[in-house]
Parts: sequence; structure tokens; C-alpha cells
Amino acid sequence: LMNIPFSFWKTASPKRKRIYSIIFMLALSITATILGTLVQLSAQDAKQLSDSANGVITDNPTYPSLVGAILLNNFKICLVMFIPIFGAAFGLFVLFSTGVGIRAILDTQSASGASAAISTISPTTAILALVFVGLTFVLEYVSYSIGIAESIWLYRRLTQRRWRELKNTGILIGIVAALLITGALVESWVITVIP
Repeated sequence: LMNIPFSFWKTASPKRKRIYSIIFMLALSITATILGTLVQLSAQDAKQLSDSANGVITDNPTYPSLVGAILLNNFKICLVMFIPIFGAAFGLFVLFSTGVGIRAILDTQSASGASAAISTISPTTAILALVFVGLTFVLEYVSYSIGIAESIWLYRRLTQRRWRELKNTGILIGIVAALLITGALVESWVITVIP
């Protein structure tokens, strides 16, 4: 009976196993972020964290530099996630911290009455922004999940002296770069539309 849940893994091809591990890491990443949003901070800590999180936007107000700043920030973090074993732990900690940051931003905005500013946006723009926020979330979280999963694959393959995994890692870093470039473009557009 204990072998039944893992039969899908044993019969899967290596490519399918990699896809399964990325999906598992995606679920784990989302869970880590949700757990982070449950952390309640004091008003002062929430404001400080919110200001820090918004630093990328305020330090790079123009569209081209904002795209670059978002991309550089996300890509640096994602590259660390590829480091064998350490990258997986680091990635889950970063995503937990992201949840804490989201909670801090939401708490700070609700305390400052930011909903009045959002109500001036047209419904069409608001719907488009929500769609693109969702797209950005998917692109970034899939990228992080690829990095975290590859961290474990890389460790396993290198301990088996299967050096071909380094080539796979390079390909996956290229895929992640493309996903994060698209995510940075979309995210910076949303930021320029929503004050």
C-alpha cells in the first residue's frame, strides 16, 4: 500500500520526473508565501518593511530603469536558488519573507487609506492590472520553482558524478531568464498604471 502513491514517480520518464518536481516545488513555494502572510507585524515594522519593499519602485521611477531593477533583483535571487541544497532552503525562506512583505504592504496601505487612490482607476484598467499581476505571479513563481527543483536535481546528479546535469542547469537558467524578463516587463507596466 505504501508504494501506491509513489508509483507515478517510479514509472515516469526523467523529463516527467523533472516536471513533477517543479510542480511540487511550486506548491511548496506558494505554501511558504501563504504562511508568510500569516505573520503579523507591529505597525512600525510593517511600515519599515513596506518602504523597503517599495524601494525598487521609488529608486527607479522611469519605465526602462524599473524593468531593469525588477529583473536584476529577481534574477539575482533566482540564481542563488540554483545552488545545490542551499538554494532550495534559501528560496523557500525568500518566498516566506515575500509573504511577510505582502502582509506588511497590505497592512500599511489599509492603514493609510490607499483604497481611495485605487478607486480612481477605470474598471477596465483595474481588470487588466489584476490579470497582469496574476501573470507576473505565475512567471516569477514558476521561475523560482525551477531554480529550487534544480538545486536538488543538481546536488543529486553531481553526487552521482553525472556532469551532464550542468548543461541542463544552463538551459534552465536560460528559460528562467526569459520568464523573468517577461515578468519584469509586465510588473513594471502594472506599477506605472497603478499608483
